Amino acid sequence: MQHRHTLAAAAAGMLLVAGIGATIPAGASSAPARASTPPTIAQVVNARWGGHATFDRIVIDVRGTMPPVTVRQVSALHYDGSGQRVPLAGKYFLEIGLSPAAAHDDAGRSVYQGPRLLKIYLPTLKGIALTGDFEGVVTIGAAFDTKPAYKTFRLHSPERLVVDVAHPVGCRT
Repeated sequence: MQHRHTLAAAAAGMLLVAGIGATIPAGASSAPARASTPPTIAQVVNARWGGHATFDRIVIDVRGTMPPVTVRQVSALHYDGSGQRVPLAGKYFLEIGLSPAAAHDDAGRSVYQGPRLLKIYLPTLKGIALTGDFEGVVTIGAAFDTKPAYKTFRLHSPERLVVDVAHPVGCRT
C-alpha cells in the first residue's frame, strides 16, 4: 500500500514538472477571499459631481491606494481602445487618467457604479463619461462650454480625487 502512494506521488510530481498538471489561473488563490482586503490595483468605483456657489466639483471614488493621476485639457474626448469620439457636447474637455487602475475586478466584472455617458446641467460642467478602462488605465472625460479653470486634490478615508472647476460668482444651477 505504501508503495502505491509513493508511485502516485512520484507520477504527480513528474506531471507537474512537465507542465501537464492542472493549471491555476493567475490571481487565483486557495485562501478564502476577504472583503476587507484592498485590491492589488486601484479600482475606480464611481464618479460623481455637484454644483456649488463658485465651482462645480467632480469626485472620483477609488478603492485601494490612489494611483498617480493626470488631468489635462484635450480638444476632444475619445474612447480608449477604439478611438471613437465620445458624444458629449462642449467646446472644452478635460481628460482625467488614473494609472495603474481598473474599473473592473480580477474576474473582469465591472466595479464602476458611476455614469458611463451623462449630460449635466451645471454652470460649467456639461457632461461626464467613463472613456476608458483599458490596459491598466482608467480615463474619465468631462465637457465644458467655457475653458475650465480647475484645481485638483486628494481626500482620504475613503480615497477620492477631487476636481473643482471655477465659475463666476452668482451662477445658479
